[in-house]
This record gives sequence, C-alpha cells and structure tokens, in this order.
Amino acid sequence: MSFLRRNKKQQEAPPPPPTAVHEDVSAQQYSLKLAFLARSSDGLRMQADPEVMKALPGILEPLAETSVEVIEPLPLEYTDAAPNLERFNEMQQWVLARRDLGPIGRHALYVLEQTDALDMTVDTFYAALLHGETDTAGYPEYNAIVGGLASHWDELSGELIVRAVIGWGGKGQRGDTERIGQRILSSLYQQIIASGYSLGAAESARAALPGLRSGLVCAHCGFEAGSAGAFYCPKCGMRMVRT
Repeated sequence: MSFLRRNKKQQEAPPPPPTAVHEDVSAQQYSLKLAFLARSSDGLRMQADPEVMKALPGILEPLAETSVEVIEPLPLEYTDAAPNLERFNEMQQWVLARRDLGPIGRHALYVLEQTDALDMTVDTFYAALLHGETDTAGYPEYNAIVGGLASHWDELSGELIVRAVIGWGGKGQRGDTERIGQRILSSLYQQIIASGYSLGAAESARAALPGLRSGLVCAHCGFEAGSAGAFYCPKCGMRMVRT
C-alpha cells in the first residue's frame, strides 16, 4: 500500500508557472497598393449626325501617341460585363466582350470603368495612349495616361454628347502625372471645340442611369432606357418605342 501511495504522489505534478503573453509577435507583412485615377470633362453637344461620330477619331489623333481604337458599347448579351474581380460572372463576361481589343484599349477600359468614368452600356469610347510608355507586352506603365473621347446620344434631344476622359494609375504614383493629365484633358476639350462640330455645353443632357429600366425599348439595338422621359436611345440615337 505504501508503494501505491508513493506512485500517486509522484504523478501529481505541480501546475506550470504563468508565462507572459507576447503582444508583439515578429511577422512578415505583405501589401499591395493600387490606385487608379480618372478625370472627365463636361459634355459638349454635337450635331445629331452619324458623320460627326466618324470624325471623332480624327479629333483625337493629333494628341494621341498611338493609333485610335474605337470601342463600341457592350452588346446586349454582355450588358452585365464589368472589370470587377470580386464578381466572377461579371469579370468573365468582360473578358469575353473585350478579348479582341489591344492592350492599350483594354487597359484604358479597365481604369476608366473601375473609376466609373465610363458607362459602356451606352458610351462609345475612342481610346489611345496620350502620354508615357508601355511595357514589353504593350500595356501602359502606371504613370502613363490613357483615354480619349467618350460619346453617347442625348436621350431627350437626340444630340450627340462628347466628353474628354483620361485615366492612369496602378502600382505606384508620380506627383507630376496629375498635372500632365489636367493639361491633356484641357487640350482634348479644346480640340473638340476647335473641330467646328460643337453646339455648346450640354448642361441638361444626361445618360441613362445604369440599373434602371422603364420599359422603353430602342427598335434598332434593343436597349432599354433608364428614364421614362427618354425620346432617343442613348446608345444608338434612334427614337425610342413608346407603347
């Protein structure tokens, strides 16, 4: 019995002493900082003539460092497409819809749609590299400025509305990029005025609001307007069907 009692005492070890809690633990830190910036001028009213749209690339060419790429509004089957990495279906549609674009046009769309400077459900975009350099794959560097002209048809008057839009950014920033961008935006705006097609500022013109549908359908392209007061399709300029 004494033998058993000795074994029991040996098994009951005292509790360990309390240890200090380390609040600061050495760790490896990783981060990725992306910044995209865009600017858009006010809209200018242009003559309601399809020939004016054909002249827009020529208005942009004197300020472009590359050829001008004409990017049409999204087709009906890709109306949900968006460069949104968090939503796979939207991103997949966007990749399919833009698979035939060049690297500059695709990069410009990515920057300007991410910042809501463009609404490609109605906008026609004339894109080019406006300042800076590209990498070996042809994509603009983070401090390169891309952009050009964006146009849509005013849903009330049927006039063509044209804006100057620019964007830049990515992994890094440079202080003088914003200053250069503002100068380029001003030059684009003045170039539109100097073309002779401008009828003045578009104070009352507005594009259809994304996500809102009134049931008014364009007989030409099938686009549904975002306003019950729409008379013309902001996508193709045709008169809306009223039932």
